[in-house]
Amino acid sequence: MNTIPQTIQVDENIYTQANNILNKIGLDYTQAISVFNNLIVQNRGLPFELKLPNKDTTIALDELKHRRGKSFDTIDELFDDLDK
Repeated sequence: MNTIPQTIQVDENIYTQANNILNKIGLDYTQAISVFNNLIVQNRGLPFELKLPNKDTTIALDELKHRRGKSFDTIDELFDDLDK
């Protein structure tokens, strides 16, 4: 297999965090990039879907962020609310 050198610009903090995770699963950064590139080829695109959240998800995330979500004292109250 012929290889070529690549240079990429990566946020240092993200790189460090990613590298620590990769090391725990037995990969180095270069190996992870190779896996990613292989998945792009196999999937004929990115190996995950890029999309914006739908309106309901956006509202739910906003409620969670601003602590405006519903709370329940019992699991029965939760299920009753879900059945509405």
